[in-house]
Amino acid sequence: MSDDRARDTGLARAVQLREQGQAGQAREQLVELAERYPEDAEIAYQAAWVHDVLGLEREAVPFYEWALGGAGLSPEDRHGAFLGLGSTHRVLGSYGEAVRTLRQGLEEFPDDPALRAFLAMALYNEGEGREAVRLLLRTLAATSSDRRVQDYRRAIEHYADDLDGVHQTNDDPQEES
Repeated sequence: MSDDRARDTGLARAVQLREQGQAGQAREQLVELAERYPEDAEIAYQAAWVHDVLGLEREAVPFYEWALGGAGLSPEDRHGAFLGLGSTHRVLGSYGEAVRTLRQGLEEFPDDPALRAFLAMALYNEGEGREAVRLLLRTLAATSSDRRVQDYRRAIEHYADDLDGVHQTNDDPQEES
């Protein structure tokens, strides 16, 4: 069997194992494949994913970084790697790294609501609640199909940028005299 075919067969089998709930076996195969094909970003991404599935977030991080640093990931997998790495950093308490990673992902996928939602969580963890709420409100306004949200979309977008804004009115009858 050619080396490319062995790689493809091994990767497909490992992904199938993960999808069937046999993440431990998938992990073993993916770690072996990663050692055998150290330049393969797709294998690194799948290895990161299976580590996350198993709750081995610290072990997932280098695989995500490896995947994002390499070439050959499809746009969908590259998006998944940014989301996975950013989320993993956040879960591990590395909030600054999470923000940096998710912002980098948004540079490549600027309108992605999932990246924006995870960035909002990381910003909140960093003490940037105002920026987190702004981002969530803008994402809600842009992505919600709820009729009532869309009816108020312009107002939501406006107040997302001016959360403390109040409208001063002259409602005091004593001031009119």
